[in-house]
Amino acid sequence: MTRRSTGVDDTERLAAHLARALRPGDSVWLHGELGAGKTAFVRGAARALGIAGAVTSPTYTVGNRYRGSGPDVSHLDLYRSTGMTDEEWGDLEPYFDEAVAFVEWPDAGARILPAPRVVVHIEFVPPDARLITVSSDDRALLNALAAACP
Repeated sequence: MTRRSTGVDDTERLAAHLARALRPGDSVWLHGELGAGKTAFVRGAARALGIAGAVTSPTYTVGNRYRGSGPDVSHLDLYRSTGMTDEEWGDLEPYFDEAVAFVEWPDAGARILPAPRVVVHIEFVPPDARLITVSSDDRALLNALAAACP
């Protein structure tokens, strides 16, 4: 499913609709260039999952875990990783326990990370829009998302 976003509000709204279909244990991989809107997407999903506080990029901390009124939300950023060892996986594994996990730049850990339920690609569309493609083997999830975001 592909949708055009004309701003942060559009991106967050699409993510919020997706979040309604997510549950603890789900992993969402996010692809896109720097500044494409990956963190905005996570912020929209996190709010829909009950996170009231600020959701910020974990580029320098690798991971953030948020607790709110719904399931925990983990936000990982592997931009600075070039690969992942078993020891590094051991450090990240708790982020996936009983949480909905969003992983930016997942390629560095693709060999070892849990398989994603959803993959999101965000592309720049000049001058200031984005093209957001959501993929999943779960057809019901994609159909529900498409119905919510015509």
